[in-house]
Amino acid sequence: MGTVGLSFGSPTSGTGFDVSSTVAQIVSNLQNVETPWKNQLSTLESQDTVISNLGTLFSNLSNDLSSLTDFQGILAQKEGSSSDTSLLELTSASASAAAGTYTVVVNSLATTANGYLDPIANASDQLTGSITINGSTVDVPDSSTGNNTLGGLVSAINAAGIGVTASVVTDANGSRLSLVSNTSGAGGSLSVTSAIEDGGAELNYNANLATGANASLSVNGVDYQVASNTVTNLIPGVTFQLLGESADGSTVQVVITNDNSDIESTVNQFVTDYNSLISAINTQEGDDSSGNPEPLFGSPTLSLLQQQLLGGLNTESPNGYLDAVQNASDTLSGSISITVGGGTEQTVNVGDSSTPDTLAGLAQAINSANIGVTASVVTSSSGSQLQLVSNTAGSAGALTVTSSITDQTTSTALNYNSEATDINSLTGLGISVNNDGSLTFDANSLDSVLNTDFSSVVGFFQNADSWGQTFSNLLTNAGTSSSTGILALASSSNSNIESTLNAEISKESSQISAQQTSLTAELNSANEIMQQLPSQLQGVNELYAAITGYNENTNG
Repeated sequence: MGTVGLSFGSPTSGTGFDVSSTVAQIVSNLQNVETPWKNQLSTLESQDTVISNLGTLFSNLSNDLSSLTDFQGILAQKEGSSSDTSLLELTSASASAAAGTYTVVVNSLATTANGYLDPIANASDQLTGSITINGSTVDVPDSSTGNNTLGGLVSAINAAGIGVTASVVTDANGSRLSLVSNTSGAGGSLSVTSAIEDGGAELNYNANLATGANASLSVNGVDYQVASNTVTNLIPGVTFQLLGESADGSTVQVVITNDNSDIESTVNQFVTDYNSLISAINTQEGDDSSGNPEPLFGSPTLSLLQQQLLGGLNTESPNGYLDAVQNASDTLSGSISITVGGGTEQTVNVGDSSTPDTLAGLAQAINSANIGVTASVVTSSSGSQLQLVSNTAGSAGALTVTSSITDQTTSTALNYNSEATDINSLTGLGISVNNDGSLTFDANSLDSVLNTDFSSVVGFFQNADSWGQTFSNLLTNAGTSSSTGILALASSSNSNIESTLNAEISKESSQISAQQTSLTAELNSANEIMQQLPSQLQGVNELYAAITGYNENTNG
């Protein structure tokens, strides 16, 4: 088995040796072959921890950006105020609301028709007769309840589905039947005839507001009638509550604004989370507190992440689109001329290269011409449109496009619309890049832009192939949320190597365990032999003395 540097003591002492300790030393020597595998496994597991942490930071950053690129996200949110909350109070302002100031005059509030029967002293009195409401008659007792008290009458009326709500109201004067129309405004009028009697006494119907009335108001000088005091979409996307009537035609100013404070807060969170990610990446370029290299030190994964992030901060491909057509199969005619950057103008005719004279055919012809742009057809609720995206980011890829395309089906000219915005970099939002790759955010600068050029901020994040959309895709393709992401692939590679190492370690451990069992048995046997040697030697000596007489007691 080879030398292991173990001592078994004197073979004739009879004390033997410590089998457990001996086996442990031999096994320890055998286990040294696993040490490089375990060290590599430990390194990979440390990398996994860092990759998982970076994945979380990428996810946080992606979530921040998604709220800015989402068409219904924070950039679509509105907030509003009323100059007189005693007359009008805002309930909500949806993404479809247009920022602006609206003048409202509340002439009168909407009312709901209601009324009641004469009171009776005891709610349990037995009633007779009937009541007719908007042409529907309910008898007492009604067959559905068999109960001829006020309570039974209430149940019968409500079960009849007449369009009113009945209830019993009790006060110091007694109990009475109350009726309230289920429809507010003029459309909820009540016509009630009572033939109810209590012990021969007629219970007359008293109309509090026999006829409901619509609310009357004006918005920006236009008069409206609405059935409810909750008013929706007279100001597009805005719901407000009418609470009082304007005195002498006094006006209420309703101001709808973009939600600048929340937008600034979201951008600030994006910058904070981006800096956390960059800091975590930069940390991996040095040593830990013990002077050992960080787990991803020198890893190509780390350098690739840095390149993509820093490159992505200033990337924006110029793009634009033709006016939408209602049907993507419409027949087109004409041509489109495209220049990329300082290049040569190239013209593509509808039907070039034997392609169909449709949007899809035009897109195919443009892509086949290798002009330096990518053409595609995008379909939405507004129709289908040809979209162009420069293959070169930044000003070098600027597009100059002239369209003479006509939709022959509708005889409509399809003009080209550039999606370039006045904001073409993060600097325009008050965000600057520091030497270490981190970002600095000036909220005042962003607030100024939001107040003066809000649409450009929206375009920067939400236009097709805008910075926001491009950087969002970059984050997905770099993190762990996509199976093909940089971090996801690194994690998968580590996992495969770890599986191989664990299998090798498990196999070697099984072999060592078997050897340990065999060694223990063999050494236990050897130990028993060594412990028996003194008595065997004594027996030999005695036999030898008996035969030779050597060492016998001569005085015996």
